[in-house]
Amino acid sequence: MVLWIGIDDTDSKDGGCTTYLGYRTICRLIKEGYDIIGYPRLVRLNPNIPWKTRGNGAISFRIGRGRGKKLLVGEIEGIKIFSYSEGSENGDRIDISEIKTVIEDEIKTSAFLSDENTNSGYVIAKKRPNRDVYERCVKEVVSLDDIKDLLDKLEAEYKGYKNCRGLIGATAAISWEPVDRTFELITYRYKERWGTKREIDESSVIEMDKTVDSTFDNYDYENNKVMIAPNSPCPVLFGIRGEYPDDLIRAKEMVRSEEYMGWLLFETNQGTDDHIRRRKIAEIKPYESVVVEGVVEREPYTIKGGHVIFRLKDETSSIDCTAYEPTKNFRDVIKELRVGDVLEVYGGVREEPFTINIEKIRIKRLVEIKEKIENPLCDNCKVHMKSMGRGKGYRCRKCGARKSESEAKFQTIERKLKEGFYEVPPCARRHLSKPIKRIFIRF
Repeated sequence: MVLWIGIDDTDSKDGGCTTYLGYRTICRLIKEGYDIIGYPRLVRLNPNIPWKTRGNGAISFRIGRGRGKKLLVGEIEGIKIFSYSEGSENGDRIDISEIKTVIEDEIKTSAFLSDENTNSGYVIAKKRPNRDVYERCVKEVVSLDDIKDLLDKLEAEYKGYKNCRGLIGATAAISWEPVDRTFELITYRYKERWGTKREIDESSVIEMDKTVDSTFDNYDYENNKVMIAPNSPCPVLFGIRGEYPDDLIRAKEMVRSEEYMGWLLFETNQGTDDHIRRRKIAEIKPYESVVVEGVVEREPYTIKGGHVIFRLKDETSSIDCTAYEPTKNFRDVIKELRVGDVLEVYGGVREEPFTINIEKIRIKRLVEIKEKIENPLCDNCKVHMKSMGRGKGYRCRKCGARKSESEAKFQTIERKLKEGFYEVPPCARRHLSKPIKRIFIRF
């Protein structure tokens, strides 16, 4: 027998980490004689959910009796953790009550249930939910009642804490079947160091980033910021993201840091744009993430707080698009847009104000901008004519002759922007947002 286990919503904005709880749970289950099948999975869900804790990430993994190739997936106190490429339906039966006890012990120990926004849940399932559950949970707002009905139909074991919303993410994490995927290697601190300043050598992170090409979002060069370390007082020391597990293990060895308790490799949906749905503007709803193509209707302007807004229109409607202050220099790109530019905008939709929070843009066509450098000459008097007002043409002050607006002399202004993609810096990137590097790079 092979079982799926999903866990979600155990952290808070003040600490904790669902991947750490998963790490502890996996280590305990291995000690109890179970095998991990495949890679543990870190599955990010709809980033626009207003009641999420931090990164809105759930975890899932399979346990049973392993067979096939052994995979190095982690380490604890110097002891390597392996999983197996396949699971066997034969062999000893799994004691579900024992597994429930382990999970509940870890939730009791590590989950931040005292936080009003932390509503943990776990699922143990023999049958895997259809992928459309994941699709809904990464793109929409999903009903808890719908999830409970599904789990009952699957005859799954599950438990929710407080308002039980963690059951949604736990179920979604199990149902995820990768179309695109990345990996993240996460290291965990010794408990006595939680909440203290992380000791990570910045130069080693830069060297690693420039050496291991298949990794991404390790360092923000525009803002001189290490991106592999979280800001919260959670158990994570650092996490490195990339395309291949072996490269991540090599990258980990290049980072000079404080000693850590261990690490675990996760297969993830991070950096995939799985949350994005192509929409016409009139179809857009709050709390979803969209890519919409349109024409700049109103030029960018800056409001209090440093946020930059422009208005985009298509054949159905128009909507404000906002580059918020945390996107830093990306706002300078947005300021260069002009009425008539054709582009795609990627981002999450806020309810209030109703706007697209921009993650990246793709400029498809730039409008030509011309600047008048000289009024037309009067053919009779050979002097420059005077403008009669916007759109009204020109008139000679001496003889009264007239000419149209188009007869003035113009020069084309070179645009600072080019056609193509522009993205927010790594310090402002959402977990699910696909970096431009992943769109074009081939390893």
